Amino acid sequence: MSVVIVSLISLVGVLTFSLKEEYLKKTLLYLVSFSAGGLFGDAFIHLIPKATGKNGFGLHMSLYILFGIIVSFTVEKFLQWRHCHIPTSEEHPHSFAYMNLFGDAVHNFIDGLIIGGSYLASIPLGVATTVAVVFHEIPQEIGDFGVLMYGGFNKSRAIFFNFSTALTAIFGAIVALSLGFLIQDFTPCLIPFAAGNFIYVAGSDLIPELRREEPRLLKSALQLTAFVLGVLVLFSLVFLE
Repeated sequence: MSVVIVSLISLVGVLTFSLKEEYLKKTLLYLVSFSAGGLFGDAFIHLIPKATGKNGFGLHMSLYILFGIIVSFTVEKFLQWRHCHIPTSEEHPHSFAYMNLFGDAVHNFIDGLIIGGSYLASIPLGVATTVAVVFHEIPQEIGDFGVLMYGGFNKSRAIFFNFSTALTAIFGAIVALSLGFLIQDFTPCLIPFAAGNFIYVAGSDLIPELRREEPRLLKSALQLTAFVLGVLVLFSLVFLE
């Protein structure tokens, strides 16, 4: 059910038609801040503490987290897609749109793996991870929808293809659950890997989007508030465990 909800988030892109571009960009900044806080919150408050468990934070845990960061960096460099970024370049828009679809499919498959592995560890951890994924999916899907429209897709095709790539999250969850039942040590590896993925997305993709903006006191204060709120929402889920 969680991955189905995440897949349905892809339809949020239709909201772009009811919002003016300037207002959308302003709203996205705060969504990005909120998402970054949520991802950091899930990584440091839920995933890493759950992965360490009784054995503590050892070298193997550091390596799994670093592996998650390295894989995320490699995938992003290879596919050349960016989170939450509405493109302004007119160079090869059609090929960029298809590349974005492929990258989004891979990204959603990884999200499915992460959610499935989290539920194998515990239901509360699965819920917390799903919430964190939803946080960063909303601004990402709005951005992806804009990429497709810019790349020459009409409204119906953009909705169809964006939703189709989102369904790969379901296959990722199925793979995670299948491997989890077959391989006993799969989940302890996947959880810190997921933490590394979240740390990379928040630190490398989301926060740099905010740093590009001209610094203004009120805007910066609101972004910081949204960031802290994202962390607090994930912290509040601790009481479900």
